[in-house]
Amino acid sequence: MRPIQMVDLFNQYNKIKGEIDSAINNVLTSSKFIKGAEVELFEKELADYLKVKHVISCANGTDALMIALLALDLKENDEIIVPSFSFVATAEVVPLLKLKPVFADIDPYSYNIDTYQLKDLINTRAKAIIPVHLFGQSAYMEVILKIANDHNLFVIEDAAQSLGCDYIFDNKKIKKTGTLGNIGCTSFFPSKNLGCFGDGGALFTDDDYLAEKIRMIANHGSTKKYYHEMIGINSRLDTIQAAILRVKLRYLDQYNKKRQEVANYYYENLKNIDEIILPKKEEYSTHIFNQFTIRVKEGKRDKLKDFLSKNDIPTMIYYPLPLHLQPAFRLYAKTKEIMESEKASSEVLSLPMHTELDDEQLLYITQKIKEFYYQ
Repeated sequence: MRPIQMVDLFNQYNKIKGEIDSAINNVLTSSKFIKGAEVELFEKELADYLKVKHVISCANGTDALMIALLALDLKENDEIIVPSFSFVATAEVVPLLKLKPVFADIDPYSYNIDTYQLKDLINTRAKAIIPVHLFGQSAYMEVILKIANDHNLFVIEDAAQSLGCDYIFDNKKIKKTGTLGNIGCTSFFPSKNLGCFGDGGALFTDDDYLAEKIRMIANHGSTKKYYHEMIGINSRLDTIQAAILRVKLRYLDQYNKKRQEVANYYYENLKNIDEIILPKKEEYSTHIFNQFTIRVKEGKRDKLKDFLSKNDIPTMIYYPLPLHLQPAFRLYAKTKEIMESEKASSEVLSLPMHTELDDEQLLYITQKIKEFYYQ
């Protein structure tokens, strides 16, 4: 049996090595490493895939979130509602821009922002909501969009873990996550469902004005070289990464399907273990399983993690401490109890999840989990 990894990028690369190497060599031959033709081509192809008017690439997912906030002309101390159970980037860009993060709790089953609590967090200073489509499944966007519309709030989607995920509206209309709010943001970090071979990110919008502004901000506030209309930053996707992403985009649906097959194996083989809770699949969203995250009851999470590690099965805890308890955010007092985020942080455990897991590895993983409980 091959060694089990949380993410197996080498074997994924090996399967498309010829296409990837050719794409990289074409960039090396052209020597247009910055703003080469591959960047614009990738943006167009991703826009076509998402069925969104504008895709603007940038250096990473954190920059995408920051650029999105910069594009909204917010004022100092304006409040931005973010889930406490997320990667730090979702919230850290907020105080970085002298805005105030307001932490929301999560739904305990989907791990996404609790829509029942949202209205209670909105006041006259609230200006935007950043829902995170965590672990590969959409937040309850139909409700979020209505609340945002009723209170005149912007919606910035953090789709770093959900590229390719479908949201299904009550009327059966389907849209990709990242294309439902005012602006969508994503990351092409190598472990993502669509990952490059370094850092990369992008923003999506159907709003022509916001798209133009986002492009300016990401390019030193400029549309014409050496002429600057506003203060901006330097955040761009380099040509080699764009070339790699063009190849991998063609496989994204296949990659997502493989992850769903792996998830189905876990569901089928772990469903009878009462001491763990398997991920809930919501009716309004497909799930593309950037992570397969279980909850371990009775305080046994760390014991299970150690047991699996001793048997050469890697696992990860996403996330061990919710954001409202992180020292970096100590100045931002929570306005309500955030108990579900705290409970999730003490129970969640993510199992190996990637496109290269085979049946032998999956059998071994699930057998060892059963052995932990039934030995």
